[in-house]
Amino acid sequence: MNMSSRLRKFTLTAHITVSVGWLGAVLAYLSLAVVIKTSEDISLVRAAYLALEPITSYVLVPLAIASLITGIVISLGTSWGLFRHYWVIFKLILTVFSIIILLAFTQSLTRMVSIAADSTTSINELREMGAGISHAVGALVILLIIMILSVYKPKGMTRYGWQKQQKSRKGSSQ
Repeated sequence: MNMSSRLRKFTLTAHITVSVGWLGAVLAYLSLAVVIKTSEDISLVRAAYLALEPITSYVLVPLAIASLITGIVISLGTSWGLFRHYWVIFKLILTVFSIIILLAFTQSLTRMVSIAADSTTSINELREMGAGISHAVGALVILLIIMILSVYKPKGMTRYGWQKQQKSRKGSSQ
């Protein structure tokens, strides 16, 4: 099923917008995690922890899910297809994997934020929790890999894609 040009452009614009937003939200999260690891000001460290939860709940998770949904829609509505090219499948796997890790991490983050909100928690204890800095770095790397795949579109069709291509060639040659 191919989308009309207008619908394809709209969907692609939406997909790029939410995907870039997801990347920006990861960078915002990472910057707060760096503040948590490096600041000597305990009130700033506490505030940074408290800011992580709304960034995660109201920005990271919705943008990640929107990126997945718009990516699936755009792939199903264009000639790239969802299962025709290895790079599309790899992007899908990385995106789903990232969302699963993100959703699992939100439980740990809720625990960290409640500990940070306790005024008796020392700055060393807050720093030791780490704020999920390794998750943020991992997410950044994965999102950059996804972006590179989107731009370079490495060659390589799946067996399904090759069969679809052969069928369309036979249909157009008759």
